[in-house]
Amino acid sequence: MDQWPTTLAFVALTALFVIQHVRQRAARGAAAGRHCPRCRAPVPDGAAHCGRCRAPLQAYALVTAPAAAPEAAPVAGAALHAVVRADACAGCGTCVDACPEPGALTLVDKIARVNLSACKGHADCVAACPVGAIFVTAGAAVQTVAVPDLTEHFESRQVPGLYVVGELGGRGLIKNAINEGKLAMEHVGAVLAPERGPAAEAGVLDVVVVGSGPAGLSAGLEALNQRLRYAILEQGSLADSILRYPRHKVLFAEPIRVPLYGDLWVSDASKESLLEVWQTVIRKTGLRVRTDCRVDSIARDGGLFKVQAGELLLHARRVVLAMGRRGTPRRLGVPGEALDKVFYDIVEMEAFAGRRVLVVGGGDSAIESALGLANQAGTTVTLSYRGSEFTRLKERNRAKLAAALEAGTVRPLLRSEVQEIRRDAVSLRTAGGVQALPNDDVIVRIGGDAPQPFLERCGVRIVKKALAVADDANARMAG
Repeated sequence: MDQWPTTLAFVALTALFVIQHVRQRAARGAAAGRHCPRCRAPVPDGAAHCGRCRAPLQAYALVTAPAAAPEAAPVAGAALHAVVRADACAGCGTCVDACPEPGALTLVDKIARVNLSACKGHADCVAACPVGAIFVTAGAAVQTVAVPDLTEHFESRQVPGLYVVGELGGRGLIKNAINEGKLAMEHVGAVLAPERGPAAEAGVLDVVVVGSGPAGLSAGLEALNQRLRYAILEQGSLADSILRYPRHKVLFAEPIRVPLYGDLWVSDASKESLLEVWQTVIRKTGLRVRTDCRVDSIARDGGLFKVQAGELLLHARRVVLAMGRRGTPRRLGVPGEALDKVFYDIVEMEAFAGRRVLVVGGGDSAIESALGLANQAGTTVTLSYRGSEFTRLKERNRAKLAAALEAGTVRPLLRSEVQEIRRDAVSLRTAGGVQALPNDDVIVRIGGDAPQPFLERCGVRIVKKALAVADDANARMAG
């Protein structure tokens, strides 16, 4: 019994120490100016979520990143090193093969990483990269990314009330897109709360969401959750936004909280599986999506936005753009193009290793895709172009293509056009007649409408943000 006072005193002292330690960490975070953008609570360094509201802090990485400073002149005698633009790297591994320094470049999580202690700044990787994702610098290990100028709530600084989320905001991961759509719509709901109610203007929506990919659906679900008057406009079908996702597989390392649905956890699943999940979410929640409804313009009309989509004209207090950074790719318009083997962009070239791939197009993007794919083990690459020669290439791409053609790693089919895409083959019309080409995947790179000009027409400014190269035990990676 005599030990109880001592034990209680020890427990109380320990609890006091823990509380003081937590408060000190929070104070350090506050002193450094680090607050959760969602609830303004102090956030300690290294936290993945806000301790108070559990907001995923990674979702704010780009919108809270500082503006990129003008590039400084190289410092005399400073060591050169490579930096990989993670937003542009396609994971083809060409740079790894080209680097003469063992261990200076490796592929980690399908992105090239630079080991600064081993990198000698030879720039062989820069010359080899087919997509121009590497540069050499003597300055800080940072990368610059061109993104919309947004507040920490994903709202345009130039056009208040207009939000940009998902790939269009600079982040391509499905997890980030889902989180950003939800967080942006939460802010919309909080701002509009005083304006809602029976006195709300008839015929005016609270919010229009443009795009029904992961960011758009998440934003729509949160609008439904908050009982906002909303519309979701999709230029194609719901399947387009998922099946055109430029990855073979989708993997979430941890569950993602989807509004009105709960935890979404997709492990090594196909895009078709993700589409099925989204369709289940929509069916269970009653979310409404208007498909085949392409938005032509968004403009201010007094205190409202006018959203014009063909003959449809909507007025809304807020607009959330979740259109995806690939914009509207030009289609071939042939039978079989809706198959899931057709891609309009690539973000993980190593997934095509050992496959028979047809790349369609004759511009720089088509050539860069063909060159990166040709570097994958066992991949057979055929390049189909309706012209008789490649006339619109950057000089570096022209030289690399000539080397690939000479080495036989890329097979050209000039004056050819795709007639039909089947599950295991592609029919092409050539000068010698129709040819059936055994095939696993088709990459279509024939241009399209990029989203950045649309953003600029809406009044959104594009800025360059500086992202520090992340440290790990042995390497540093841009992104």
